[in-house]
Amino acid sequence: MSNIKISGKRIKEIRENNNFSQSNIATFLGVDQSLISKVEKDERALSSDMLEKLAALFGVHQKAFSAGSAEKPLAYALRASDLTADDMNTISAINKIALNCDFVTSLLNGANTSDGN
Repeated sequence: MSNIKISGKRIKEIRENNNFSQSNIATFLGVDQSLISKVEKDERALSSDMLEKLAALFGVHQKAFSAGSAEKPLAYALRASDLTADDMNTISAINKIALNCDFVTSLLNGANTSDGN
């Protein structure tokens, strides 16, 4: 992640496409909702740990948060109006497994992985 410029606008886009509110994300990350608002306006930055956790929740690699990225989140359907932090932790864990499976599949198929996740 060292050379990738994180875009708050891109984080907001992915969040909205996943039907999460700023409040949902704040609860999941253990921060105040105002921080999420500032991140999405590029006024503040998330720590690398928070970005990793957010990427897992959304089912994307961290590079998906860069401006111009076309990476699409993993597709799944949720049928819940209120998500708890435990619900989001479960989604995150499932997405990590799915992303790892995609990575291993790409290795087995001989894909070049020198660009990292």
